[in-house]
Amino acid sequence: MNKSVFITGATSGFGRAAARRFAEAGYALVLTGRRRERLEALEQELSGKVAVHVIELDVRDEAAVKKAVDELPQKFSSVHVLLNNAGLALAPEPAQDVALQDWHTMIDTNVKGLVNVTHALLPTLIRLGAGTSIVNIGSTAGKWPYKGSHVYGATKAFVEQFSYNLRCDLQGTGVRVTDIAPGMAETEFTLVRTKGDQAASDQLYGNTTPMSAEDIAEQMFYVATLPAHLNINFLEIQPVRQVWAGMAVDRDE
Repeated sequence: MNKSVFITGATSGFGRAAARRFAEAGYALVLTGRRRERLEALEQELSGKVAVHVIELDVRDEAAVKKAVDELPQKFSSVHVLLNNAGLALAPEPAQDVALQDWHTMIDTNVKGLVNVTHALLPTLIRLGAGTSIVNIGSTAGKWPYKGSHVYGATKAFVEQFSYNLRCDLQGTGVRVTDIAPGMAETEFTLVRTKGDQAASDQLYGNTTPMSAEDIAEQMFYVATLPAHLNINFLEIQPVRQVWAGMAVDRDE
């Protein structure tokens, strides 16, 4: 049986790196994202190695997600791995200064989008059974709060709990579920969060050694290709040079 991997948010960062990693292993690729030109570039790059099917898709659109899954071509329909990678952070300002729409966008993408894609592919994963995997991309922000994380951190806490509870419901089906929670990784994350502020991105990642998208893609591949009787529930990954901050204290002048 030809195995395929379904990757959301495949147009950059972890998703694009994962597409390349799974292509090396011979998986057929279903690549989704909102930027058509990037999908087509990745298809052109990888189609010489494996079969590639690209779908311009906004995971927030429930009907579009269902249609995309229902209409998968036969050679891509044996989805053994779902990589729920699509997500974003916005508005690093304090909660009281943030536009409500930015909160809604994070909830709709990081929570509703995750739920939409998972629900649509569960029947396929359950049918294929042992050895299939759902890999959800969470964040250290889901466990460790910091200023400016507000709704972003809350959505990633949802990813963790959704992953654990999904594991309980899927007991006996053979379907595995993992929450991968990366710390500092140099991708387009900060550019998106700051609406294109390259200086802010450079400052965050400068003079240290952050993780790369390829580092996280390697871990995605690892947890999804373990022997079928093994499940990694939660994998938190940080660069060696990143640790937890101390407790903040408000002091009188």
